[in-house]
Amino acid sequence: MRTTDAKPGAANPTQAVPDLAALYAAIEAACSQACLAIAPAWPLDRAIAVNPHWSRISMPVRRVAARMAVLGGIQVFPPRDQQLRAWREGRICAADLALALRQLPEARAAGLSPVQCIDALQANPPQEQLPLLIDVLDSDSNRHARLSWRDAITHQVSQTCAAYFDEHQAIWQPERTQGLYAFWRDTLQHDHGIGLLMGLPRIGSAVNALPATAIEAERWVMQRLGLPQAVWADYLESVLLTVNGWASWCAYLGWQAGLQGGKSDSHLRELLAIRLAWGALLLECKDDVTARQAFVALQQAWSQAPLVLKQAEQALLIDETWQLALELGYQRDLAQRLALASNNAPVSQEIEVQAAFCIDVRSEPLRRALEAVWPGVQTLGFAGFFGLPVAYTPLSTQARRPQLPGLLSPSVEVSDCVMSADSAKRGADAALQSAASRARQTKFALADQWLAASRWPGAAFSFVEAAGLGYLGKLGNWLLPSKHDRTNDDLDGLPARYRQICRPQLLGLDLEAKVALAAGVLHAMGLEQQVAPMVLLVGHGSQSANNAHAAALDCGACCGQTGEVNARSLAQLLNEPAVRLGLQARALTIPESTVFVAVLHNTTTDEIEWFDLDLLPDNARALRERLQAVFSHACDQVRRERAPSLQLDPRAPHGALLGQLRRRANDGAQTRPEWGLAGNAAFLIAPRHRSRGVVLAGRSFLHDYDASQDGDGSVLELLMTAPMLVTHWINWQYHASTCDPLRLGSGNKLLHNVVGGNLGVFEGNGGDLRIGLSRQSLHDGERWVHEPMRLTVVIDAPQAAIEAVTGKHAVVKQLLDNGWLHLWRFESAGFERYEQGAWSPLCLEVE
Repeated sequence: MRTTDAKPGAANPTQAVPDLAALYAAIEAACSQACLAIAPAWPLDRAIAVNPHWSRISMPVRRVAARMAVLGGIQVFPPRDQQLRAWREGRICAADLALALRQLPEARAAGLSPVQCIDALQANPPQEQLPLLIDVLDSDSNRHARLSWRDAITHQVSQTCAAYFDEHQAIWQPERTQGLYAFWRDTLQHDHGIGLLMGLPRIGSAVNALPATAIEAERWVMQRLGLPQAVWADYLESVLLTVNGWASWCAYLGWQAGLQGGKSDSHLRELLAIRLAWGALLLECKDDVTARQAFVALQQAWSQAPLVLKQAEQALLIDETWQLALELGYQRDLAQRLALASNNAPVSQEIEVQAAFCIDVRSEPLRRALEAVWPGVQTLGFAGFFGLPVAYTPLSTQARRPQLPGLLSPSVEVSDCVMSADSAKRGADAALQSAASRARQTKFALADQWLAASRWPGAAFSFVEAAGLGYLGKLGNWLLPSKHDRTNDDLDGLPARYRQICRPQLLGLDLEAKVALAAGVLHAMGLEQQVAPMVLLVGHGSQSANNAHAAALDCGACCGQTGEVNARSLAQLLNEPAVRLGLQARALTIPESTVFVAVLHNTTTDEIEWFDLDLLPDNARALRERLQAVFSHACDQVRRERAPSLQLDPRAPHGALLGQLRRRANDGAQTRPEWGLAGNAAFLIAPRHRSRGVVLAGRSFLHDYDASQDGDGSVLELLMTAPMLVTHWINWQYHASTCDPLRLGSGNKLLHNVVGGNLGVFEGNGGDLRIGLSRQSLHDGERWVHEPMRLTVVIDAPQAAIEAVTGKHAVVKQLLDNGWLHLWRFESAGFERYEQGAWSPLCLEVE
């Protein structure tokens, strides 16, 4: 490697040691700040929706949009061609645009007019993306005949990360003890193809000049760039955005380490060092004159960074105006619909059944249909993990997984117990448990041998020949999709005779802990006062085949799992006689005749699956039979409501329509098994009578909340700091994947290749790790199904109670004050809206 004063831009070698220490400290601070800007992305098997801008919510949305455009070429607001279509089709009307201009103080101050906004839709905003060192060094005359160095480096780093982080796909695993940077450096010494891709056939001789450690790489490059210290963190963030997918994966590893007792994780810093080290490597391939010219160009560009960012933010004022105008049209309709239900009184009819659904938008149509079919059903909205902070380990496996929102860390264990109805009354049957475990382990062992036989290099053709018709059977299921209902993957390998009696159970809790857990859940659900004879805990899950992103369609509140484990565990806890007695001692009495029943809503086919019915007492079985007919009618109604969006005939006979949905669910070629949470736009935190009977079209999250039962505001605080954040993450994942499907979406499902078994996907055979939603989850082939609008949260609570939460939690205040979501509250004359710490009457009409 050349000496420190051999390259242009080098630090003065005569600097005193204290100055060098201060320089290193400044580099460390800038690197740390850049890494903190990256939001985590969960793996495929634990998929939850994430706002990719989560780590930037301390800034206003428009400033973030400017930074993403300038530093990463990323679109945050809806593209102007989408907004132009919405304008021409009347989705945004003149009144919406006028009101948006009036509501935005910056638009008023700038004198922005409707004509200027409409004219601007014909052209994209003028935006300049600042270059990196690898860009200005990529200057030879043949650069247009090969991959750009930026693309080639992204591909090489991505392939290296795929090999390093893989633990589930490749049989031969890499050596990881020295860390990601050392692994990359060693890999590059044996990669002879990268030089040809980049037009640098002699790059291999420069590899030995690479800094030996990650921290040396950071220091080596940053000292030589000669950039103003004020822009260091911005430059480094721009570097990370070139591999944003893998940076997000590394941020997830850091997030998980933080949940495990505040541990640290170095992977993101090492990834940053790798990308910086590529600059050092390319410098070794350039003569001093070319390097000097590159440094001058880089320094000139980045000396203007503050001005470029400011200009981009100003240019995006028009886009922010159109974003608000799009939202105002929906909000006007929402306010009108909710106003129709504002005079609803609580249901006076005797409640025979209470059904607690997840707050997921896909629950709203079914709740509405159930209430219409049978007024004796009271539906409730509650977070789909049902308040259980659990991790679940299926029977005889080591596959422990969280079953709660990614914001939280599990503190209680759940595993399977095999017990019949008779043994459940007297305790688990050890012999039955042991027999089921042995049977499953034997099945798994045979499956491992079969899989291993197919992975030997010489087995590619002979294995298929040996498998014969057995392999064709699997292929036949794709060619002719069946109408089978959902299968439970947690029961794979378990003989059929044990499946119905394999039940998830809370482990390691004494009676006092069980009672405390049960009391907390009932309080949060609002079930302390009136409890019906039967309470359904309705989890939800999806059904699809050959779908790498299947977990993203399950319950995001359960870390990408279905709600089955949580619902069944809670039902058994609340049915336990000793727990009932303990609750009584806390003045929380559940009638002796009340039973809790776990149910699952299949959101692909809108079917209901019941669990542990053999444990029900005789007096509850007749009510369950009646409910079965009610659910059958309600589910059919929802299927017909959803059919047009899936290009199905809503007038088809009951059985035919259900059969079509089941075939879609089992079709390995189906790219759109369901629309998931596309269209989500609002979150209601209020008693059900505020929205009962209102057609919200599956676009609103619904969480029941009664302020009169929450004197200390603790439940409201929980809702605004957990479910509200989860719904915000969902809303912004859909928003980001629609506004920039190339950088913040996962691209075309047909081209996906799974990386590392469950880490994520490539689109094709390389490039960056793709995060976000696939195009098929958002677009029907002709138009976008999801409209990218920020969440409107409507709360029925006193102003003082809401302000107490915002004043206590900086994250909530940042989301509100920086424009990441809208907040309304119910009040006697209609609604009030929150803006910059103040409340004003909601007015959605132009005066």
